[in-house]
Amino acid sequence: MARGSGDAVAPAIASRGPLSRSEVALLGCAGLLAFFGLWALASLSGLTSRQFLPPPWTVAAKFVELTYEPFSGYTLQQHLLSSFARFGMGFALATLVGVPLGLLLGWFRWLDAIFSPLFDALRFVAPIAWVPFAALWFGTGIGGPVLIIFTGAFPPCVINAHRGARYVDRRLVEAAQTLGARNWRIISEVLLPASVPSIVAGLRVSAGLGWQSLVGAELIVASSGIGYVLVKGQASISTSIVMSGMIAIGLVGFAIDVLLRRLEARLQRGRTHD
Repeated sequence: MARGSGDAVAPAIASRGPLSRSEVALLGCAGLLAFFGLWALASLSGLTSRQFLPPPWTVAAKFVELTYEPFSGYTLQQHLLSSFARFGMGFALATLVGVPLGLLLGWFRWLDAIFSPLFDALRFVAPIAWVPFAALWFGTGIGGPVLIIFTGAFPPCVINAHRGARYVDRRLVEAAQTLGARNWRIISEVLLPASVPSIVAGLRVSAGLGWQSLVGAELIVASSGIGYVLVKGQASISTSIVMSGMIAIGLVGFAIDVLLRRLEARLQRGRTHD
């Protein structure tokens, strides 16, 4: 009997279809209000000291203050710019190396057989595990964070480019071969364009992992940046500074993901029209 009622409810739920934009926005606002309400309640209840769990408005005031009052030598925007410069270099390096490598591995089976065992072993090493090497090799210079960002962002670039190249329509490859195209022309003119949606999807994952890896790197091997703000905030026992830094990290990461999602959606629409 219970099964029958469940079967009757399922089509009713399915028939509603996807949520509208206004419904998504309302539900998102409701979730945020619930979160901030629980946060304020926990802070005001006295269960924990406000020094260690300040209310939302205290954190908001500190966040605004950090935008014009330097902390550890820089304002919040300057720390973010420093972090974003490191992220940009590490992410660009991972993309420029990882995407071509993934396409090559997807086309040349012998190269895939040589490289895959080493890649499969290294990609499971957490980026934070490279911090000791980064500190020894580069000290607090920019090379250390770039290395750690690269180790986080590199695997998704390779994996998605490889997957895209492997699942390209074989008829396109055969047509190019019939016309006399060689390996490099097939890779650049057939595999790369056909793999773009998969590559962009990989870049979204890569950017998220790279941004997270950056923060971990700056906790240890940097003298500026948003991760450095967290370290200094902890040292000064200022939870509001630490939470302000976390909010900044989340906002920038969200903005990066939104931009890549829009790029991915535009590419999907372009392929549909074609």
